[in-house]
Amino acid sequence: MAVLQQSPYILYSNGSGAIFEDTSLYAVGRTGWDAVAVPVEDWIPLPDGGSLYELPGRRGIGIDVETGEMRLCEKGWAVAAFIPPAHTGLYIAAYETQPEAPVLPLFCYTAAAWLNDQFYVPAVRIEQDIRQECSGYDDTLIHQGVDTLLQAYPHNRLVKHLAENCCLTYHCPAARNYFIGRWECPVPSSPACNANCIGCISFQPQEESIPSTQDRLTFKPTPEEIVEFTVPHLQTAPFPLVSFGQGCEGEPLLMWETISKAIAEIRRHTPNGSININTNGSKPAAVKALCEAGLNSIRVSTNSARKHIYEPYYRPNNYIFEDIVESLKVVRSYGGWTSINYFVFPGMTDSVEEYEALRKLIKDTDLCMIQWRNFNIDPDWYMGKIGAYETGECIGIKQLMSLIREEFPHLKFGYFNPPIERIQGDYEMDFAHG
Repeated sequence: MAVLQQSPYILYSNGSGAIFEDTSLYAVGRTGWDAVAVPVEDWIPLPDGGSLYELPGRRGIGIDVETGEMRLCEKGWAVAAFIPPAHTGLYIAAYETQPEAPVLPLFCYTAAAWLNDQFYVPAVRIEQDIRQECSGYDDTLIHQGVDTLLQAYPHNRLVKHLAENCCLTYHCPAARNYFIGRWECPVPSSPACNANCIGCISFQPQEESIPSTQDRLTFKPTPEEIVEFTVPHLQTAPFPLVSFGQGCEGEPLLMWETISKAIAEIRRHTPNGSININTNGSKPAAVKALCEAGLNSIRVSTNSARKHIYEPYYRPNNYIFEDIVESLKVVRSYGGWTSINYFVFPGMTDSVEEYEALRKLIKDTDLCMIQWRNFNIDPDWYMGKIGAYETGECIGIKQLMSLIREEFPHLKFGYFNPPIERIQGDYEMDFAHG
């Protein structure tokens, strides 16, 4: 990919859905609380599936083309980008928030720019897996799959939930893949949660001004309902895996007895594929029981490798940060695959203190993989909520990744839960034919 020869220009919105470039200002990025120049080589074309949105009540910050000084773009509201899965943002959009500005919804806010009839974002492709590429979805096939599977499982509440809510309403990529009959099959399993995450996408207290983006699962599925549709998927899908724990539900470890029974029954029917759980890792004893039933992999979500950053965000009930570390250790003790779903926030994730804590976490748990996920949250709101008013010295997201790769060459980087074929050694498999 050719490197730009100059910095691209800032974007602004007129407040009515139209976006323009301002060629008097070069675009910059944000790290922590600070606006900074973005190295020219860090800008890439906005990937397919990306989108732009205005940030009401916020003025973009740029570098004046003539003077080289930073100043506000007064022409309209700031603009940020959503970058699609498989890509990790390196800088947040830089702006100044005005007093009347509303809290932003739960999306990622990557810097965005314009040059030579092309939108640009500072990002890296961290994952070659094509499973959530926009171009890979055929709506006709998806709707046919929904109709077929609803007829096949007329009394299965989970299949109905996945169809009507996850697939057709929220356009969840994993649910859409399930109804096409391929790859990762999501298995929501818990209506309740033992954390009160500030940025929860399925539940927000009434006193908060931001809405949850999805409705949470409202029932407790039975082992029979889980087994009924997951076994055929594992038996027929290419590179299959089933994943308990999704964004549209609570914490699956609260339903560990049900999940344990389901896993044991699945394995009585088929040895195919991988069985994964996406979790907050809060109950190591439950994780142990799941491993004994046949769990293959775990992905533990975290905004930080530091307890004092983790707990103000997750606001855990009856568990502590040390429990999530123990859960990772438990899965490794059974020979399972471990990932962290690592919420990347430029200016915090790449702080020297966080880097040292991440190194310790990797060593202590013998971690297999980091999924470098864009953090879907209003930056100002988040940092204020957890009291992060000083972030310390930062090294940059790309430098952080480089240092971790160098020190831990066997640690995998990515964005998705790998199928068993990758776990067992063919990590660089041919995704174009997956």
